[in-house]
Amino acid sequence: MDRLSSLMENASALNAHLATRLRDLRTESGMTLDGLSERTGVSRSMISLIERGESSPTAAVLDKLAAGLGVTLASLFAEKDSQGASPLARRADQRVWRDPDSGYMRRNLSAAGFPSPIELVEVVLPPGARVAYDTGHRAAAVHQQIWIIEGEIDLTLGEESYHLSAGDCLSMRLDRPTIFRNHADRPARYVVALATDARAGSGTQR
Repeated sequence: MDRLSSLMENASALNAHLATRLRDLRTESGMTLDGLSERTGVSRSMISLIERGESSPTAAVLDKLAAGLGVTLASLFAEKDSQGASPLARRADQRVWRDPDSGYMRRNLSAAGFPSPIELVEVVLPPGARVAYDTGHRAAAVHQQIWIIEGEIDLTLGEESYHLSAGDCLSMRLDRPTIFRNHADRPARYVVALATDARAGSGTQR
């Protein structure tokens, strides 16, 4: 029961963090709720609910909002960059989030708020899970590498398909619909490295 309470408290705290982070990023970009909705395809009412901390958004929805704001999904779980932030991220301080749709878990490995062009994320994809990202316009070009630590996944990138096993590393650019699947009977664990190039994002589609 204590573990359940802890998980619920953590989810509530993360929803509150996401609410503030999304609202701040949207305000800084000068976009209205209607503007962000038009850019991302996420309804105005849904964005409003998320920004008030009254909705637990899925990874697919968060990725659309991140793309429209010109940031990565990982950055939504981080703090605002600060020159005074520590470069060290202790495991106990790394944010962990579970997608309410697929059940996959992601852990932000990079130091929160420390300015860096690279973001590292650890992902655990449960057996039978499927996560699909069909984000359209992306305000900044995002390059990504995926390194499989345990298990195996099937990844579809546009018309291309890859079967990745432990030790495999795939480099990709997030400019096409992407689907992650775990057909195995055990979890898959992998690290994702992301780098954003805002200069090359004006015409990017994902």
